[in-house]
Formats: sequence, C-alpha cells, structure tokens
Amino acid sequence: MGMPVEERLGGDIKRVEHELMLVKQQAVRPAGLTVPQYAALLVLDEHPGVSAAELARRCRVTPQTMTTILRNLEAADLIARVPHEVHRNVLETRLTEAGRAAFEVADARASAVERRLADEFSAAERETLRALLARCSKVLTEQH
Repeated sequence: MGMPVEERLGGDIKRVEHELMLVKQQAVRPAGLTVPQYAALLVLDEHPGVSAAELARRCRVTPQTMTTILRNLEAADLIARVPHEVHRNVLETRLTEAGRAAFEVADARASAVERRLADEFSAAERETLRALLARCSKVLTEQH
C-alpha cells in the first residue's frame, strides 16, 4: 500500500512553490513581465551575453521553453540577440534599455516578495530551511 496522503511532502512543497509563483506573478506583472521572463532577465542582468542554452539551464527550463521566452522578450524589445564576436553561430543575449527598465521595476517588486518571505524566519531558520531543501534535492537526484 502507498503512503498516507498526510505524510507526503510533495503536495506541501508544490503548494508553497505554486503560492510563491502566484505572488511573484502579481509582483512582476506591472513591469509587463511573466515570472519566467523575469527569471531570464535576472540571469541576463548577472550574466550579460550568456547563451540561450546556459540561460535555459540557469532558469531550470527546457531549451524549447527558453526559445519561446527569448522570442517574446525580443519581440517586446526587452533583449537584443547578436552573434558572438568569435563564435558566429552563438547568439549573445543582452538587456536593452527597455529591458533594463522593466527588469528594475520587476526586480524591486519580486525582491520585496522574497524579503517578506525571508523576514518570516530567523537567520538560523532560513539556514535550516535551505539545508532541509538541499537534502530534499539530494535524495531526489541521487541515482538508485
């Protein structure tokens, strides 16, 4: 027989992740962004020129999903994609001025969500939560 529902952690983890994404979506919407678009701009802000493949890895989405995200960001003139100086078949992706402005609005609002969440816990509790989540990740990614 399976595990009783009240003992399963997956539903709790999914609920909190879903709630976080809903609140973040509300936070970044005034900047004209979705959460996945904001995530891409966040990585691009920290790593200008990163390839689409690396961007997909860092945002934890498939390359196909990242292609759609980038196409929409480019259509909105929030990013520019130009060939790499040496590797002409590689496109470098960078924020445009409009992209930087949208990112700054979205990041201030998304950071406030993250701050509100973090402030609910003491520094020790945040450290414990991160350690517990790391253990969850480890057990789920181990090869059996």
